[in-house]
Amino acid sequence: MKRSIMRKLAALGLAVVIAGGSFVSAQVKKSVSILGDSYSTFENYVEPKTNEMWYFVHPDTKRTDVSDVKQTWWHQLIKNGGYKLEQNNSYSGSTVCTTGYRKEDYTDRAFITRMDNLGSPDILLIFGATNDSWANSPIGEFVWSDWTTEQLKSFRPALTYMLSHIVDRYPNTELLYIINDGLKPEITTSIVEACNHYGVPYIQLQDIDKTAGHPNIHGMKQIADQVSAVLK
Repeated sequence: MKRSIMRKLAALGLAVVIAGGSFVSAQVKKSVSILGDSYSTFENYVEPKTNEMWYFVHPDTKRTDVSDVKQTWWHQLIKNGGYKLEQNNSYSGSTVCTTGYRKEDYTDRAFITRMDNLGSPDILLIFGATNDSWANSPIGEFVWSDWTTEQLKSFRPALTYMLSHIVDRYPNTELLYIINDGLKPEITTSIVEACNHYGVPYIQLQDIDKTAGHPNIHGMKQIADQVSAVLK
């Protein structure tokens, strides 16, 4: 009788430990990192702090009505989704490749330069190529291995280099490529082809409200809602 009671208590204790473990596990928040451009910046919330910004606490109202970090798409996504921010490495005006506006060398700010500086996230959101489209960066041809410095001056080789590296650099990380609306067709189709090649999920944004080419308060919420629907 006593042994039976002890066995029942032991089993109950084990059940409590298991349940407790499940409870703790359920409370662990997934971490999110962002590799982005101006759309994902906000003053004092980007690492490294030397990155160029588009969104500020005291903005130029002709350019945007966004004036609070809580209005940004990524802050809304993280807060509403129950995530935590690992690192936001976004740089205004940055291109995926190393050729920027006026054909200048953008190696210092390119996505392929910053892609190793994202912490150790559970979820990695890549939101880029808008500036490659706007700056008329060379499109190039697809290259799937053995990239050269010269090739990385063009969008397609830089894109495949980035995705290939990120897939290997961040194993067991949930990846999502966010494709802006209104890009050149060859930019959008190239992202889709490269993502399919490397098995990287992507979302094509639709009808984002913008001011001066950048999401305003309404547009930020649209992005947050559309991305959230994919992550759920």
